[in-house]
Amino acid sequence: MIEVGNLRKEFRGVTAVRDVSFTAPNGAITGLLGSNGAGKTTTLRMVAGILNPTAGFARIDGTAAGAPEGQCNIGALLDQSGLYPRLTVRENLEYFGRLRGLRRVGERVDEVVSLLGLETIADRRTAGFSQGERMKTALGRALIHSPGNLLLDEPTNGLDVPTVRSLRELLKTMRDQGACIIFSSHVLAEVRGLCDHVVVIARGSVVAQGTPQEMCEWTETQNLEDAFVRLTSAEEVVKC
Repeated sequence: MIEVGNLRKEFRGVTAVRDVSFTAPNGAITGLLGSNGAGKTTTLRMVAGILNPTAGFARIDGTAAGAPEGQCNIGALLDQSGLYPRLTVRENLEYFGRLRGLRRVGERVDEVVSLLGLETIADRRTAGFSQGERMKTALGRALIHSPGNLLLDEPTNGLDVPTVRSLRELLKTMRDQGACIIFSSHVLAEVRGLCDHVVVIARGSVVAQGTPQEMCEWTETQNLEDAFVRLTSAEEVVKC
């Protein structure tokens, strides 16, 4: 479970995240929605322990996000950086698996390669990879240690249709096995079909929380896209 309370982040006097609070439970996919610049990625970086908050807290299974105990049970795909271009896909995954302390790392690498359909590129160096190939490799890095909590910032960017479908099924399987997943995306149809709970951020603050259906009911709209536009233009916070 991931708990976020009154998170705030300032960069040289600019407030990127003003006041964000929500809980992402185990066994559920929580969607994080917001326009560009709303504060989604900064929030995820604080939850991942990459950034220290100016104020507020983020906890992973009851432990502070930046603490070693919290880091052990979280996987994060926040961008495609951090891959070593001179290493193959398999070597990258093995390296990060060893950093995570995996004992039977070779077997787990084989599992992840198969899971993400990386067989055809597994023994190629990542230098020169397409956006989709880098994204899939970075996703493998996030999954290599079978984390109970997963942060995904627009993970379907650059992926082809078969891979997107495979990713959806993978996330549903992980959810059904009890994982806590936070999923950020601009594809609202994808969010509606995948997420159990949605948190909408605007101007650095949470403006709505609830199921996709509740978002439509509160805003008296027929689809999540219209609900999102109405919620992000409103001043009040709507919560279930």
